[in-house]
Order: sequence, then C-alpha cells, then structure tokens
Amino acid sequence: MALINFVNRVWFEHGAIKRMGGEIKRLMTRPLICTDKGIVAVGILDQLREHWPAETPFIVFDGTPPNPTEAAVLSALELFRAENCDGIIAFGGGSPIDLGKAVNLLASHPQPLDQYETARKGLGKIGKVGPLIAIPTTAGTGTEVSVGTIIVTSDGRKSTISSPNLIPTVAICDPALTLKLPAFLTAATGMDAVTHCIEAYLSPLYNPIADAIGLDGLHRAVGEGALERAVHDGSDMDARSEMMLAALEGALAFTKGLGAVHSMSHAAGRIERLKLHHGTLNAVILPAVLRFNATHVPEKMARIAEAMKISNSADLPETISQLNERLGIPSSLAQMNVTPDLIDEMVAHACDDVSTLTNPVRPSAEDYRKLFLEALG
Repeated sequence: MALINFVNRVWFEHGAIKRMGGEIKRLMTRPLICTDKGIVAVGILDQLREHWPAETPFIVFDGTPPNPTEAAVLSALELFRAENCDGIIAFGGGSPIDLGKAVNLLASHPQPLDQYETARKGLGKIGKVGPLIAIPTTAGTGTEVSVGTIIVTSDGRKSTISSPNLIPTVAICDPALTLKLPAFLTAATGMDAVTHCIEAYLSPLYNPIADAIGLDGLHRAVGEGALERAVHDGSDMDARSEMMLAALEGALAFTKGLGAVHSMSHAAGRIERLKLHHGTLNAVILPAVLRFNATHVPEKMARIAEAMKISNSADLPETISQLNERLGIPSSLAQMNVTPDLIDEMVAHACDDVSTLTNPVRPSAEDYRKLFLEALG
C-alpha cells in the first residue's frame, strides 16, 4: 500500500478504499457523502458501504449535477447542517469532489459563494475548513489533490475558487473504483488529465518541479499508452492505475495555472441546457489552442512531443486530433451541439476566465472568436 504525503495525505493502490474507515474515525463522526445519481445507479456507492464504519451514520447527498452549481452546493449545505455533519466524504468524479469542496467552504464561511472567487481576489477570505476525504471514481480532474473547485454560480458563470485550504484532508485513490467507468467516460476524463498536464507545462509561471510532474503524467497517459489501453480494455488494472496517477499528477502540476483550453471549456460548459462534459470539451478544443500557442513556445512543444513519444517534427495538434478519434471523442464542438450563435457569450466568458492569465500568450477577444470557430469545425 502506497501512502503519498505531498500536498495532502494520499492512499494510492488497488484496494485503497479499505483505508477509508480508519480515516473517517480519525477525522469525523457524522460525515456528509457528496456524490451523484449516476454513482448510485451503477452501484458504486455500495463499495463505500462495504468499508463504512458501523457506528457512523450513512448520510448521502446525490444531487450533484454534471457541472456542479451553486444551487446544488446550497442544497447539500442545507442537508449538512440539518444532519449536524462535521465532515465531507466526496465520492465520484470531479463534480462531486468539487461540490464537496464548496460545501466544506460554506459550512465554515459566510455566504455568498462568489466572494471567494479567485478572479475577485477571494483567496485571502478563505480560512481553515473542516475535514474532507476525497475518493475519485474517475481518472481525470485530479481535484482530490488540487487547491481549487469549479462551480457554476447562480448568475451563470463557471467560477474558479482556489486556496490551499480547500485541498482535501485525505485522498483515497483506488484504481479499482474506475473499473466500471464506461469507455466514453474513460476517454473524456482521461483527456481532461492529458489537457491538465499539457496546459500546466505550457503555463509561463516558473515551477520546474510542477513541469516535471506534468510531463511525467503526460508520458504515462499518452507516451506509454495507458489512456488508450484503459479505453479499449476497461479491465486493464495497470492502465487504470497509470491513468489515476496521471490525473493526480495533472492536478499537482496545475498549481502553475492552466490556459486557454480551460477558459474556453469553462465558457462552453456553463451553458446549462447543453450539459457538456468538461473533459470532452477540453479534448475537442485542445488541438486549436495548441496551434495558437505553438509559435510562442516551440521548445516546450518539443518537450511535450518527447513526453508523448512522438517525433519533434510531428504535427502535435493533429496528433491530438488523431488520438481523440481513436478514443471515440467528437471531432468538433458542432458535434456537441454548440452553435455559432453562442460564440459571442462564450468569448466574453473566456476572456474573463482566470485560466486566460496563464496561457503562454494571452488571447484577445478576436483570438478567442477564431479559436471557437476553429473548434466548431
């Protein structure tokens, strides 16, 4: 069993879920489980019950939407308070864990939520929060080790809130929990991890340690083929383990920030009626942004190619497009029902997104317009 102490306490290995009971007893007495209806429907929540302490009540909020909203956070917070909870178990993909982080914040801090947004200089308002155990069931966001949470606010913005105090107290990373993840979600969440690794490395902020971690995650996911192996054979435990590690590394790396891919995917993902998956958006948008960035960071592009085990002379954006095709990911935003009439509002939100600040070169509104048109196909 691997216990990794880096930014937080991480149990990482097949069977790590068995450590949950001891961590609950150490940290809390009445936790609220934040999850979603999909987790409940496929029976993964039953695996949590198998290792649940007998004396601890099993209190569940399963109303997390695919892109967690402020309304859902407030609903979970109401249950947290009504049940006199003293901690959070965030169980699922990035959405339940992000929601759990936001509930944990408001359980000890005053509303409204938007005052804590990074873009509104909310970092200094975030103090200590209660205990949170994050248990990912996908290999994508890495939010189990990250400082941030992404919430769609009541006024329709996809907001980033970040603070070292939001890092989960403990992460339990058990690759076996991802075995039931269908191929299309394995692909989409995996490309989320890939995008994190790439954008973190391309960020102009100076952090060689984060750079090395991001490149290693990219090498595992793409260079060594773990992502494609996990998609094509979901029972491949080695591939599942490598992808869970790549996702964790992507989140450790993006302490440097992200880039225009995330600004664009946040702008599209906030459109509630489309219910777009964040990882899929990142995958579809990534080739266009790589083309935009390429001339500004040629040496870094070469290092990315090396990590992916492709020739420096290869067309990196086209290589990503071909990877998306092999993974069964849509080739354009148009295939995801994004229409040209949405471009103006997406451009406005992308320009204001905090991830724009750490793109290798800051895109203008016109740049974003061209990038969205290219991604539309």
